[in-house]
Amino acid sequence: MQRLYDFLRRHPTGVDVFWAVVLLGLSGMSMASGMYDAGREEILAIPVVLGLSTVVALRRRLPEKMLLLAIAVGLCQLLFDVRPGIGNFAMLVITFTVATIGERWASRLALVCSLSAAALSQLRWEAEPGGSWPQMIFVTVVMTVPFVLAWVMGDSLRTRRAYFSQLEERAARLEREREAQSKVAVAAERARIARELHDVVAHNVSVMVVQADGAAYVLDAAPDQARQALETISSTGRQALAEMRRLLGVLRTGDTRESGEYVPQPDVEQIEELVEQVRQTGLAVDFKVEGTARPLPSGVELTAYRIVQEALTNTRKHGGPDAGASVRLVYFDDGLGLLVEDDGRGAAHELYEDGGADGAGHGMIGMRERVGMVGGTLDAGPRPGGGFRISALLPLKPAE
Repeated sequence: MQRLYDFLRRHPTGVDVFWAVVLLGLSGMSMASGMYDAGREEILAIPVVLGLSTVVALRRRLPEKMLLLAIAVGLCQLLFDVRPGIGNFAMLVITFTVATIGERWASRLALVCSLSAAALSQLRWEAEPGGSWPQMIFVTVVMTVPFVLAWVMGDSLRTRRAYFSQLEERAARLEREREAQSKVAVAAERARIARELHDVVAHNVSVMVVQADGAAYVLDAAPDQARQALETISSTGRQALAEMRRLLGVLRTGDTRESGEYVPQPDVEQIEELVEQVRQTGLAVDFKVEGTARPLPSGVELTAYRIVQEALTNTRKHGGPDAGASVRLVYFDDGLGLLVEDDGRGAAHELYEDGGADGAGHGMIGMRERVGMVGGTLDAGPRPGGGFRISALLPLKPAE
């Protein structure tokens, strides 16, 4: 039965043609049994039956045109005195069809015709000649009810289909929105990981390069200093590997490694260790904390740490051999202030003017994005008297 039902649904026009042929056969049998008077009425009934059969055959392919054809056939019956027969069942079918899938104007026209067809038929051909008015009204109402019911059923089916169509469209739209949100989340996570990797590689590798150069320079003259530089390279490399392992672990799916392999996110308290590490590379850094330290949101702490790390890395890259730097952390009532300055040569003007895209890295862009993510402000540019200055204000919220 299911296969038959699926076949019928795939071939709606074939089903309609079948019923049109059945209707045509029944109408022909009625005409042969003498329903119509021999002569003129019987001859005129032939095109009427053919027209109504065509209405049934093409009702779903051309609903509006078939409605107009049915109305035209009905008017011809009224004008040429062709009494209604079995073929007029097509008018009931086309009323239901137009109310279901037709245009709105066609549906309203079908309703008007449904309300008036029985009355016009009763006026043109009385069911019982000489009957009383109450009988005529009763017969008219009884003949009108099936047409109205057909229209109501069709319009209800249209409403139900429209409702399910809206549900399907809404479900599809929500699915697309979920996919878009997933893509945005993936892109944001990749950008975050890229910024983290940039900070880790740019800072730690630059420290290792400076220490390696220093160790090679004093290897023969001062073995102790060379040994200390090598130890710094070793500890810095381990720290970089730990942070990179944590970041790359985010990209693994279904990994059941123990959480002990991953290190926590850097915070404000580790800025002092960062400054001390930079001092070991030969860069003089003055570090001060003003205000009362208190717990901060993790995003603000990570942002503060990365800004200081990137600023000191830029100082080593662009400040020159005799540059010095200062780092200030200021706890305000509603924010955390960061001020990193150096008295070196400073970066090229294009670096901060174009947002930091110098073709070799995106440090300034990363800093601006980090500050923007926590709702803060960043100001970077040359310092009066020479050097470079980075100033940031990060809003604070009560830590949960």
